[in-house]
Amino acid sequence: MAASVWSGYLTFGLISMPVRLHSGARSSGISFNQLHRTDHHRVKQQLICPLDNTVLDRSEIVKGYEFRKNEYVIIEPEEIKKIEPKTAKTMEILEFVKSRDVDPVYFESSYYMVPEEAGRRPYALLTKALEESEYVAIAKLTMHNREYTVFLRPHEGGMMLHTMYYEEEVRKVEGFGAPDVELKDAEVRVAHQLIEALAAEWEPEKYKDDFQENLKNLIQTKLEGGTIAEVEKPKKLAPVVDLMAALKQSLAEMEGKKKPVAMAPVAAGQSRKRK
Repeated sequence: MAASVWSGYLTFGLISMPVRLHSGARSSGISFNQLHRTDHHRVKQQLICPLDNTVLDRSEIVKGYEFRKNEYVIIEPEEIKKIEPKTAKTMEILEFVKSRDVDPVYFESSYYMVPEEAGRRPYALLTKALEESEYVAIAKLTMHNREYTVFLRPHEGGMMLHTMYYEEEVRKVEGFGAPDVELKDAEVRVAHQLIEALAAEWEPEKYKDDFQENLKNLIQTKLEGGTIAEVEKPKKLAPVVDLMAALKQSLAEMEGKKKPVAMAPVAAGQSRKRK
């Protein structure tokens, strides 16, 4: 099993259980080295002090916070350890909420929570209670020099933990939201039919990173001295002028790929105001 990224105690009420966290997902893909174009040797990145142009060893580096232009307060590792909150080793459940009330925009990273031997029974109890109640737990946890609000949910008989962004970290984008446009009932019905035509069971294994596959093929082609074939680019689509016509055409193209979908009758004059 992969190394844990955190270990400590999960508590709720007077119940405490030893647990550990393992990364739930990681990005994967082809990485490139940086080479000198002339001789194809790898370049090196060095830590250089601009004051005396000296190349530094990592042991000579300290952390500093810039409180004024070019003025820093130095922070030592042992000083950071002194101020770690209790959540560095103990994760306390603060409350239970309905999962539907938590917007996924707050989710940051995912982790598998695994109980140590002494914590298996209370872990199983909490997992079962969450499954049956449809609640999730909100707790606080410190790792990687940061205290997180975390979201605990049952998953496949165990528990997943998701670190969350704080409210002030979630960005507000001007202009985001429901456009003030008028939608016809007939358009909405055909849009529903188009959704049904594309409806499927969630199977994450069927989705692949085509760009990474193309990179692998590019590398292999160059190693073999072959000719690089350019991937066909999508055609530029003109802005939709007749929304209903575009919906019907899209639905017609879906027929045959999925089960036939009966067209809804169009009632003239009906409209729906969206605000």
